[in-house]
Amino acid sequence: MFVCQPLIREHQTDSFSCGKEELDSWLRRSALHARANNTAATFVWCEEGSTEVAAYYSFTSMTLEREELPESLARGSMHRIPAVLLARLALHTRYQGQGLGPVLLVDAFERALAGNQVFAVRFLAVDALDEDAYTFYEKHGFRGIPGSMRLYRKMSDIAKTLE
Repeated sequence: MFVCQPLIREHQTDSFSCGKEELDSWLRRSALHARANNTAATFVWCEEGSTEVAAYYSFTSMTLEREELPESLARGSMHRIPAVLLARLALHTRYQGQGLGPVLLVDAFERALAGNQVFAVRFLAVDALDEDAYTFYEKHGFRGIPGSMRLYRKMSDIAKTLE
């Protein structure tokens, strides 16, 4: 069983490996600094009683340009539409292939919805690192923005999914 909590200095990140060096090194070198500077908030999964990171995800704020979205979603919106960016989502290789990726994503959905009660945003967005990530997010209800690796999902749709 995993416990999810905000990343702190005591968490062991040195042995974290998800198979994507960009995600591994960001956790080790930048995540705490980003939190201290209020540019990203990182949450980690650790096995109960352990401080070794098994998975993590990070959020930051952003806006989507009205032109990035289909007319049906952009109609009546401001030029810049508030969103939260799921900036990173990674699962240690030892836990991959066990169906935990979608569980981690749902955990991120729940945390994003809780934050949305305080700071209202219309969308959860992701910038897929590669085609595999893009496909993963599409499979979980995100829609792509043509010409980019960015995908989005309406917060109201996420809320309905979790009901």
